[in-house]
Amino acid sequence: MKLPGYYTSGQFAKMAKISVRTVRFYDKQNILKPSFVSPSGSRYYTDQDFVRLQQILLLKYLGFSLDEIRSMTVDNSDPQFLLGSLQLQQKLVRDRIAQLQLVEKAIGDTAEEIRSHHNIDWEHMLNLIHLTNMKQTMKTQYQNAGNISARIQLHSLFSTNKQGWFPWLYQECHIHEGMKVLELGCGDGALWYENLSQLPSEISIILSDISDGMLNDAKGKIGPQDPRFSFSRFDCQEIPLEDNLFDLVIANHLLFYPENLPKTFSEIRRVLKPGGRLVCSAYSSRHMQEISQLVQEFDRRIVLSADKLYEIFGMENGEKLLDPWFNDVTWHLYEDSLLVTSPDPLIQYIQSCHGNQNQYILEKHKEFLSFVSQKTQKGFYVTKEAGFFSCRKPV
Repeated sequence: MKLPGYYTSGQFAKMAKISVRTVRFYDKQNILKPSFVSPSGSRYYTDQDFVRLQQILLLKYLGFSLDEIRSMTVDNSDPQFLLGSLQLQQKLVRDRIAQLQLVEKAIGDTAEEIRSHHNIDWEHMLNLIHLTNMKQTMKTQYQNAGNISARIQLHSLFSTNKQGWFPWLYQECHIHEGMKVLELGCGDGALWYENLSQLPSEISIILSDISDGMLNDAKGKIGPQDPRFSFSRFDCQEIPLEDNLFDLVIANHLLFYPENLPKTFSEIRRVLKPGGRLVCSAYSSRHMQEISQLVQEFDRRIVLSADKLYEIFGMENGEKLLDPWFNDVTWHLYEDSLLVTSPDPLIQYIQSCHGNQNQYILEKHKEFLSFVSQKTQKGFYVTKEAGFFSCRKPV
């Protein structure tokens, strides 16, 4: 039986220049399932399946395990999704090239030490061990970049407030000439690269993050040669900077992550100038609640986040937490909501969450796509309740 637009396992393997045995193996491992299985057991694939196969083969080439690949790929042939996926893969390849160049240099330095001094420099050897053990870091960076991209896309496509979060937050920070600014947990630097045209020429900004990958992304998007910016990797619970240094500290969706929040507040207050301002964003228990309700309707076992981050630091409790450390604590709400009219960006957002959703969605992707398509057909409303607290260091 010939199905229009479908390929048999043999045809699919031949077109992809892999063996039928490999196709069957990926099927058995639940990495690449056929789009259709006939009553007789014949397996058929479509052009859409080539998208997932391309992702699988690239990640396999880069040395990821099958379990890692299973969690890093998804069935989706939407052109915008495919473009985003290819851009992330391109970044992963570039990161891998940069890593291998570092490994090559470390091997050369270690070999030269042995040739010149007939002994091993153990510092070089430890550096080499560290460099050759970076694959998990690359996977995390790739996933983080994909997650951020999926979240930004959903908001940029369907937010009813067209100003955008980062332009609004920048505006509310009241940045001016001569300021010294620190952003904690800067991510990929979106607050700055989206507002570069408005940034004063005489200003000093330190962007910090706990992730080297995020800092590299920020450098790439802002430009490593911009003299207004410097980049530093550290934990916000131990800020390695002098006292009374900054006019403004920004913590954008960060303060629900530190293990020791009082220590973090103490460090922020220490590095602020007297009267200096802290801007720290948060969201409420109602923020994006309809998305959690949606996935639970599909499968009640799905939890999009094991942690209710708003209970750690959120709109409801933020003022009480900040009051012992800072003066003039005020809440500023960003008026917005989502009206989602397309399933794919919503699914990508759901898959970017830090819960157990992929355990139940990946193998039922087509069923889930059909479910979400029906929900978004007439527009799917999502509550957004986020903003920031503004407060000052006592004079």
